[in-house]
Amino acid sequence: MTSPTQYFLCSGDSEGFTTLNAFDAALLKAGVGNTNLVRMSSILPPGIVRIEPVPLVPGCFLPIAYSCIQSSTPQVMIAAAVAVAVPKDPSLPGVIMEYSALGTAGDAEKSARSMAREALQIRGWVVGEILSATVEHQVETIGAAFAGVALIGEAQHG
Repeated sequence: MTSPTQYFLCSGDSEGFTTLNAFDAALLKAGVGNTNLVRMSSILPPGIVRIEPVPLVPGCFLPIAYSCIQSSTPQVMIAAAVAVAVPKDPSLPGVIMEYSALGTAGDAEKSARSMAREALQIRGWVVGEILSATVEHQVETIGAAFAGVALIGEAQHG
């Protein structure tokens, strides 16, 4: 199997007629809505390069680690975050952590970043950098918040 060569962070939030419609609209806002998400566990291949989000081939399979939350409680604040911890040693893999909860984007980001830092520390690796993406959404009727780390290769670019 080949490893992806690039990754990007993304996030989106939305309202919808149902929780699934809200989730779908949040994916569209994040730029990954017209792909087939393949949810993966949380390891970033060594040497992978971070890029800005790019247009993706519609219908492609997209390996992605993500957090999401939906709610139908009006006025509640929901938040989703992902954090990537990249080791100082580029020959080692990175770690992705996901977090979602009722609350603010700031609180979600803090939790995800803390978990990512700890994941490298328990491996005995020195943290090079921690990157994160987060979003919050105040529910009107039915809302969703989504944050992800998408791993791609050249064939997935649109």
